[in-house]
Amino acid sequence: MTQLPRLHWSTLGDDTGGLEHRWAALWDVTLDRGASPALAPRDVDLWVISAKGAWPPPELNRMMAEVAALPILLGLKPDTAPMDPKALAEWGSLGSVRWGVLGPEPPMPGLRPRSGTTTQLSASQALAFGLVGTSPAMQDVLIRARAAAATRATVLLLGESGTGKEVIARAIHRMGADPASPFVAVHCGAIPENLLESELFGYNKGAFTDARKDTPGKFREAHGGTVFLDEVGTMPLGAQVRLLRVLQEREVQPLGGGAPVKVDVRVVTASNVDLWKKVQDGSFREDLFYRLEVVPITMPPLRARREEVPFLAQHFLNRKAREHGLYPKALHPSVDPLLMSLPWPGNVRQLENAIERAIVLSGTRPVLTREDFTFLAERMGEAPPAQESPRPGFQPFSAEAFTSQSPAAFGMDLPAEGLDLNQVVSDMEKTLMLQSLAITRGNKKRAADLLGLKRTTFLEKMKRLDLEDAESAEAAE
Repeated sequence: MTQLPRLHWSTLGDDTGGLEHRWAALWDVTLDRGASPALAPRDVDLWVISAKGAWPPPELNRMMAEVAALPILLGLKPDTAPMDPKALAEWGSLGSVRWGVLGPEPPMPGLRPRSGTTTQLSASQALAFGLVGTSPAMQDVLIRARAAAATRATVLLLGESGTGKEVIARAIHRMGADPASPFVAVHCGAIPENLLESELFGYNKGAFTDARKDTPGKFREAHGGTVFLDEVGTMPLGAQVRLLRVLQEREVQPLGGGAPVKVDVRVVTASNVDLWKKVQDGSFREDLFYRLEVVPITMPPLRARREEVPFLAQHFLNRKAREHGLYPKALHPSVDPLLMSLPWPGNVRQLENAIERAIVLSGTRPVLTREDFTFLAERMGEAPPAQESPRPGFQPFSAEAFTSQSPAAFGMDLPAEGLDLNQVVSDMEKTLMLQSLAITRGNKKRAADLLGLKRTTFLEKMKRLDLEDAESAEAAE
């Protein structure tokens, strides 16, 4: 029987609502129900801490130095009142943590600690909608999305292909007054021009050949909810006229005659081309453009929000492993800066596909390394253009960055005076062992597996290299 990974939950005296039983399918859950937290057991894989109150208990700050690379999830209830920036900063001072919403869906195994500044609360709330919003650019997107969700105003989503426009459209719908209402997505560019109007607005029996029964159309299907029109710029002029009437009168005129039908829908449209240019060249109606641009939201490309790449990579790593029935894998720490340095012309969709390809082709290896992403060098052989150069701290990538570095790259050129080979080998062994322990959060059995060693051999090397005294080494695990 497969042993489940362990999750330790410090509730800080808060009610769990029975979530520990719902999570039991994926986790071996232990609870710490005390008002003051107790240090998580040594062998846990994830420590969940209820983010209760404006300030974290002082005990937590003292414990952070003892948990090394243990992934920590700060849990929020779905109905949690927003925290002020000072409270967020205090909780964020705990260090290598992530925010998450506590609900029936269990945290996913394979969560890694994050580095850098702590996610703002709005981003943690956005996690419930499948979004990541740590960058200033995405913070602006989320602010506008929330404002639009509180109304029935028409929204126009702009941005390059693959930036997540439909994800934002679904988030706006779910943040609305009735998230259980229908969400109907229509990809206008995928429907032939002669069929688009009948698909959107419906038709009556006998309106045209093969119209054998009355069909309501997408707008009437979305009554009470949201209709999402992707690639709206490809819509022919005839359909644009009908869409304008829907927006003005809130009613649909089916093909084939008959009385207009009132509809109550939120309209969200999206385009990856400049609609104003299409207005100027006469292929898009100017009056419709103004009707669509009530709440414009521009989705930033992935290269403009590089700090979100590790979050997205981890999200796709968990999701794709689940889809393919594989145990969640981990990313080696060296992969994050590599992925953050890439230009990603295909944006989030390209990152998702890259992670899926690496998972599938990595076989049974538990950790993905830079070598698993060498195929990206063929697709993105050039650094980002000058006007979109990486922010300070990000280095443009080169094809060599994907592959194992040569001895010279590690400063291993043989000096003229010679060197102590045994000392060099010991230093390299120590470095690799420390890296393996960091990746596995101090789990020596897993660290040994990463290096192709038996656990006993690994412990002997730890003792020889003064990484741990003999007594604690033998008592571990």
